[in-house]
Amino acid sequence: MADPPRNIRTLFNSGKQLLQQVEGSHDIASSAYQENLRTAITTFEECRKLADNISLFSQNESLEDIASGDLQYLLINYYLAELILRNHKDQRKYVLERAQETYGKFLNLLDTYEILSMSDRKLYEIFLDNRKAFSIASTTDIAARRDVKIRRFRHEKELTEKLDYLAQNPATLQNDDAALRDLHIANINLSTHKTFQSLDMISQELQLLAFAPPPSHPVHEVQTADERERDGRQRDGYSDKLDYPLSQLAASGKAGPILSKDGKPLKPFVLLDQRQRIQEGVFKPGHNLPTMTIDEYLEEEKRRGGVIEGGGAQSGLQPEPDEDNVQKTDEATLKAREWDDFKEENPKGSGNTLNRG
Repeated sequence: MADPPRNIRTLFNSGKQLLQQVEGSHDIASSAYQENLRTAITTFEECRKLADNISLFSQNESLEDIASGDLQYLLINYYLAELILRNHKDQRKYVLERAQETYGKFLNLLDTYEILSMSDRKLYEIFLDNRKAFSIASTTDIAARRDVKIRRFRHEKELTEKLDYLAQNPATLQNDDAALRDLHIANINLSTHKTFQSLDMISQELQLLAFAPPPSHPVHEVQTADERERDGRQRDGYSDKLDYPLSQLAASGKAGPILSKDGKPLKPFVLLDQRQRIQEGVFKPGHNLPTMTIDEYLEEEKRRGGVIEGGGAQSGLQPEPDEDNVQKTDEATLKAREWDDFKEENPKGSGNTLNRG
């Protein structure tokens, strides 16, 4: 049997209850949090769709034409944007742009009924001129930005105190239409204040995401590769591990005990010396020990051509002549005779005649 259609008041109150549950939860990764968030977003989307179908708000009306009990429905888009920002499952850029668009619809509706103050109207005009670079204060002047934040913090505190004061006596609100109207207007003003802060944050985050590198590969491919690495399997199914994961063993019917109750082997297994290797490495030093002596290292480097011979004191030693090599001996003898003839023709000091008398 299909559920009976719910009116806008039921949907709005149900969405606010879910919003309170989402805001009070700190475990954003839990399934209950995600379910409440998804249900709350769907509820406010249905509430917004119902408000459009019944033409709850019109551009031809003014703020005075709206009933006091219907003023709260001006916050549908605000609550929806707040919930969208809490979505951490979808792509972040898509979430931010969707929340920014929903905040814009909320401000557009307030501007239609001329609810925005002069300062908020100026911020809204700045937002319409440049949504991507919107900021509530100068991004270059740090002192001015600090002053704006302090001033807005004090203003938010005043709005919160006023809202708490008006909501102190719920029984009075049921009988006093003016008090109920003031309460909703104060809540709308506080939500408007928070909206511009959220838009400022969204703009800054979108600018940071613009400089982020695009993903090089889809997420599911990374997960598949990680699973292959954990299992030790390659693309062809080969694995360098002796034991397959339990999931694969269970799928192939190989899971179970190795030995029966009588001690008989039920499936092949390999005995490893891991315990002995661990025992041998207990008293080893933590650093790596040398594997060869210095002489062995030099011999290996000489074999690889890494040692240059010659130079130093060894370069002054003359090699012993080979008496069996007649050609080398004759060349050495001829060279020695030529040197003797040169010394006889040019005695020592014969060339230095510059300062002689």
